[in-house]
Amino acid sequence: MNAPARSPRPSRPRARRPRWGLRLATGGACLVLAVSGIGHLLVRELDSGIHRVDAFSGLDNRPENTGGGVNFLVVGTDGREKITPREKALYRLGGAPCRCTDTIMLMHLSADHRRVSAVSLPRDSYARIPAYTDATGKRHPSHPRKLNAAYAEGGPSLTVRTVEHLTGVHIDHYLEVDFTSFMKTVDVLGGVKICTARPLKDDHTGLDLAAGTHVLNGGQALQYVRSRHVDGTSDLGRIQRQQRFLAAVVHQTTAGGILLNPVRFNRVAGALLGSVRADHGFRAEDMVALGRAMSGVTPGSSEFASVPVVLPGVPVKGAGSTLRWNQAKAQRLFTTLREDRPLVAHHPKRVRATPVDVDPARVRVHVLNGTTTSGLARRADRALHATGFATTGSPADAATPDVPHTVIAYDPVWDRSVRSLAAALPGARLKPVVGQGAVMQVTIGADYKGVRPVRAEAPKTDTTGFGAVTGDEVVCPDGGATVPAAPETSAAARAL
Repeated sequence: MNAPARSPRPSRPRARRPRWGLRLATGGACLVLAVSGIGHLLVRELDSGIHRVDAFSGLDNRPENTGGGVNFLVVGTDGREKITPREKALYRLGGAPCRCTDTIMLMHLSADHRRVSAVSLPRDSYARIPAYTDATGKRHPSHPRKLNAAYAEGGPSLTVRTVEHLTGVHIDHYLEVDFTSFMKTVDVLGGVKICTARPLKDDHTGLDLAAGTHVLNGGQALQYVRSRHVDGTSDLGRIQRQQRFLAAVVHQTTAGGILLNPVRFNRVAGALLGSVRADHGFRAEDMVALGRAMSGVTPGSSEFASVPVVLPGVPVKGAGSTLRWNQAKAQRLFTTLREDRPLVAHHPKRVRATPVDVDPARVRVHVLNGTTTSGLARRADRALHATGFATTGSPADAATPDVPHTVIAYDPVWDRSVRSLAAALPGARLKPVVGQGAVMQVTIGADYKGVRPVRAEAPKTDTTGFGAVTGDEVVCPDGGATVPAAPETSAAARAL
């Protein structure tokens, strides 16, 4: 990402109307177009259909782009006036359109064209809106508000200016994607596969997914990326789900042959560009250049992060509860972007891990060898520890050496935690033992075939660092179904 290769002409993300969590989905749609280098004529035909917006008028004191690469500001907007009555009812999109945005994301294409970094800016972030003059000629002084208020007050140009002042990152292009564009793009892709370790239900959006793997159509995907009431993490949890969704889009478009199929590419481009707004500088030629530049981008070379915040929120007069950024960590994050460096340290290729509801680090495990294979319990203990479980590190032999099936003995109080362990030991039989306590006992049987890597799915609420991940860490694993999760039955269990 650091090589000073020629970057495509800076393009500006689009501007349209605001609302809801399209952040990651929006970015995914942009990547669908950008990763292809074959659609020159097709994209040129669509160029005239792009709605243009002046997102950079009157901007001054702008930061310089000294590190190379191209920076996009991607904004997800409402546009529900174009949704059919049936879709409004089916996907809970009632209400009047609003001049607001819940989705703001910085996307950075590295100068060497090998990496894409997406940084989510929580909509409730505390921000000082720079002084500006509105359309009536009235002058407004700088004032504190939530970040998404910049769009409501001054549209795309004030949004760009506010983000640049907050981050110190120079915005090259502006893109704005609405509900309609998002749903159509997902449908043209044939749906997008996501997986969840626990049921997801949000009465506000109508989202209702059982635990497991699902292929979401456009409307269902919109529910998934909009939902804020699935758990207690609100917008931060939604950002995590949006990151998973965008990673899934990258995987699907790069691995599914879409980018090498002119017909399918044209359909995807038409679905996206038909209801998107972009700055005047973002042209068809730029899109083709981006496609050629990003032809090697994969989930493993795409990065996702959210600005580190300080919890709980801080009330601001006239704005409500706002999220303050952890200034030291946020500064490091944006410096990394400006200097065109990776957000995630290099790591060897990882095997995709199955997402689980309860973090393995919170599950205590003791391993016994129920076979005649010497050292098998120690190897299993090490493998479970390597994927994150809190093993005792002192495996032992079982009472008998002829156990046919691997068994997990557990206290029913920990019925959610045991499912994380069961996901790591496919085929293991569960044996509830009332009163056993917090430590689960795994007896390795003759059918033991190793440990499957797992990872916690639960949104992270700590702010120790960027929380950046690569796309290959959050997409669904190859093969195997996610183990459904039942509610844990005690407060003590939830605190484990």
